[in-house]
Amino acid sequence: MHKIIKDQQICANEWQVWRNTEDLPKTGGYIVPLILWQNNKDSLKALGPVAVFLANDESPKALATEIQDFDLIAVDFPKFADGRGFSYGRELREQLGYQGELRAIGDFIRDQLYFLSRCGFTSFALETSDLEESLASFQDFSESYQPSTDQRLPLFRRR
Repeated sequence: MHKIIKDQQICANEWQVWRNTEDLPKTGGYIVPLILWQNNKDSLKALGPVAVFLANDESPKALATEIQDFDLIAVDFPKFADGRGFSYGRELREQLGYQGELRAIGDFIRDQLYFLSRCGFTSFALETSDLEESLASFQDFSESYQPSTDQRLPLFRRR
């Protein structure tokens, strides 16, 4: 089974990403595209645990009325240079009040883990990095100046 980083620890990945937008998976345990969820909610719920992922062009507001129904929401990064997912993480946490697991999937790199965690992400499905080495990236910086989901006050207010 593929491993992920969750809550700054390496653990087994209990979810699989289902990228097909036409057909349904046969069982639960999948992270499905938003459009598949919107078109097949009842059928997907009957399969067992199902999570949803947002593409880089899908607003988190699309989940606003049912956001607390998900134990896991993922944000897909199509390429590491696309920063919209960072904003989606903050929006899910700060504006929509999502409290569950927030996972980064797709093409992001080890150097972004610290910043993703500051935006509210709690798990990371890295495809190309050594997970043990990647854990060190959460310690890349000893202090942050700006407020974020993990530190509500800016540095000048904490001094």
